[in-house]
Amino acid sequence: MASLDRKIEDTGRQRFVNSVFERVASRYDLMNDLMSGGVHRLWKDAAIAWLAPSPSVAADLLDVAGGTGDITKRFLRAAGPGSRAVICDISGSMLEEGRRRLEAQAEAGQVRFVQGNAEALPFPAGSFDYYTIAFGIRNVPDIQAALNEAHRVLKPGGRFLCLEFSRVDVPVLDALYRQWSDYAVPALGQVVAGDAEPYRYLVESITKFPSQRRLAQMMETAGFLRVQYRNLSGGIAALHSGLKA
Repeated sequence: MASLDRKIEDTGRQRFVNSVFERVASRYDLMNDLMSGGVHRLWKDAAIAWLAPSPSVAADLLDVAGGTGDITKRFLRAAGPGSRAVICDISGSMLEEGRRRLEAQAEAGQVRFVQGNAEALPFPAGSFDYYTIAFGIRNVPDIQAALNEAHRVLKPGGRFLCLEFSRVDVPVLDALYRQWSDYAVPALGQVVAGDAEPYRYLVESITKFPSQRRLAQMMETAGFLRVQYRNLSGGIAALHSGLKA
C-alpha cells in the first residue's frame, strides 16, 4: 500500500478521492457488489428500516454522498406523501450518474441534486428532518467536520443515520474478509472494471476508518444524543444513529 499512500499524499486526499469516484461512477453498484458480495442492498434496506420515516408525514432528507440515489429512493418510498430529498455529493460524476438513474423513476420530481462538500454543506442550519450518508463518510478527509455539519443542518429532533463498512467482530470472519478485501477485490476490479487502483484505495479506506465505538464518540462530540450503532453481517458494515436535541 506504500505507493498508493504516497500517491494520495502527493495529490491531496480530497483530489485523489474525487479522481477515484470519477473513475467508478458508472460502476458504483459493481464496486459495492465486489466489496460486500452483493449484500449492500440488504444493508440499505436495513438502514431505511431503522430510520423508519413515517408513511403519513412529509419529511425532508439530506442524502450526503448520495451518489446514485439508492438511499434516497428507498427513503421516498417509505416516507409520507410530499416528502423531498436532496442528494449532495462532492463528485459531479456521481451526481450525473444519480440523475441518469433517477430520471425514469417515479420519485424523480421529489429529488434535487446539489454538488457540495460534506465538511462545509451549502445549506442553512436546521434545514432537514433526516441526514443519511451511506458508504461515504470514510472518504471525507475530516470526519469530525462532516459530523459537525450534519448536526448543524438538521432540524431540532432531526435524525442522523450513517451506513458504512466497519470493523468485523467475528474472529474467523475477520480473517476471511481481510483476505477477500486485500486480494480478491482489487483483482476483481482489474478484471471487471479494468482498473484495480480505485478498489485498492477503497479497501484501504475501510481499514483506516474509525471503529464503531470511536465513530459513536465522534458523533457525541458533534452534539448528537441517543447515539447508537448496530453491526451488520458481523461488523462488515455498521449503522450509526443519533438525534439532534
